[in-house]
Amino acid sequence: MSHQPIQNAWRRAPSRIAIHFWFKCFGTLGFIALFFAAYVYLLRHPVYAVTVIPAIWLDHLIAVQPLFLPFYLSLWLYVSLPPMLMVSRQAIIEYGIWMGGLCLAALAIFYFQPTTVGPTGIDWSLYPGMAILRGMDAAGNACPSLHVATAVFSCLWLCQYLPALGFGRLTRWLAVAWCVAIVYSTMATKQHMALDVAAGIILSLIVFAAFALSRRREY
Repeated sequence: MSHQPIQNAWRRAPSRIAIHFWFKCFGTLGFIALFFAAYVYLLRHPVYAVTVIPAIWLDHLIAVQPLFLPFYLSLWLYVSLPPMLMVSRQAIIEYGIWMGGLCLAALAIFYFQPTTVGPTGIDWSLYPGMAILRGMDAAGNACPSLHVATAVFSCLWLCQYLPALGFGRLTRWLAVAWCVAIVYSTMATKQHMALDVAAGIILSLIVFAAFALSRRREY
């Protein structure tokens, strides 16, 4: 099989990103700012009693692994890939609405059923970078994990539309591997429990299924 179409897809990627570039940038930043305002408010002002998410056998198998911190932080780059590859404002806005719907669904759950990750018994002073993360991103609003839900939602989009954009199978596998690393990092950094991860995956599957049914046009 010729690699020319795949090479052309990579060559066209910068020009696709350049289309409506500032609209994409400011739209993404505005979305993140609004989301975090609501997220932090619910985190600091829970209306109902906060439930501690229990650890299961998988949580006990996964030790703290600071090497996965970069993958945890890379979520913000990863979720920016789908809108950056889109070329129409309508598609970008529609995608943002569905991603926003996913976040609103999670925020509604956080409002009515606030959750948190319980004490891990870990001496975080041994992991300076991790301690900083826990100070910035408190382990509340835990279930479902929005870190996981948004990563999986983005991964599903990339797997469905990368072939239509001319990218090969290897690119899809790289997108999946990156997503898996992000999902795993939520447990390796002890920001989330396995139950949070499972709930985040289920939420993303439900929202993406509805999105895919509504979205039949080419990007």
